[in-house]
Amino acid sequence: MATDTSSATRRGDVEREFLANLGRAAGGAIVFALPVLMTMEMWSLGASLERWRLAAMLLGALPLLVGLSHFVGFEETDTWVDDLRDAFVAIAVGFTTSAVVLTLLGLVDPDRSFDETLGAILIQTVPASFGAVIAQGQLGQTDEADERANRKAGYGGDLLFNAAGAVFLAFNIAPTEEIDLIAASMTPLHAIALVIVSVVVMHAIVYVVRFAGQSRLRPEGHGFWSLFVRYTLPGYAVALVSCAAMLWVFGRLDDYGASSALRLVVVLGFPAAVGAAFARLIVGGQS
Repeated sequence: MATDTSSATRRGDVEREFLANLGRAAGGAIVFALPVLMTMEMWSLGASLERWRLAAMLLGALPLLVGLSHFVGFEETDTWVDDLRDAFVAIAVGFTTSAVVLTLLGLVDPDRSFDETLGAILIQTVPASFGAVIAQGQLGQTDEADERANRKAGYGGDLLFNAAGAVFLAFNIAPTEEIDLIAASMTPLHAIALVIVSVVVMHAIVYVVRFAGQSRLRPEGHGFWSLFVRYTLPGYAVALVSCAAMLWVFGRLDDYGASSALRLVVVLGFPAAVGAAFARLIVGGQS
């Protein structure tokens, strides 16, 4: 009888913890995705974007979600299969949260076709799922964070954090017309200067200006140039590749030549570099 009571208590604790994790995931999804959920360009883009591009967007986000789940996901995992499962849970939470918020905002109604509604929700799902998978790592209980402290990200993990941060911060900027206007007004000198400033800002955020967590990101025996060449430049390159992928998925590069497309990537690369730096500082500094 006592064994049955103890087993029921454990099941109850597991269920409560699971619900708490889902609650944190939903909260993180709302916090991370709210700017995108209330952006008009994202509503119309989700309704009009080709469905194969939406599928490519979700497939491209999946490896980032799996990696984030491994290092800072919303529950402790033991295998990559668990991380894959949690990535799909994060996508489900992001999809559900986006659908609920868009419905509350009056953007999901019977006058819209199912295809348009589904596209509008799916395009919001990516940033919402990022918020869901990160929520436990940043907002969870201290003992859970301490258990993950021994799971070191390594060099590949650092690049993954760069990509995730770049996608998160630049995702809601990529569909806007403002980046086209900025890119069109830039000269080659402007573009070169923006690249230099982006790299300098990225390096300063991670290594120079003494934010909390910087000490964990500075490997012993590496001087300024070693850190710059080994970490900052590859991180910026990852941010630019992430920008190019987002712009391509959103169809923003279809009507541009090589030089114009490159300027567009460089413009988006500035917020992406900032996002990549802070993601590595905040997320990587705790892994």
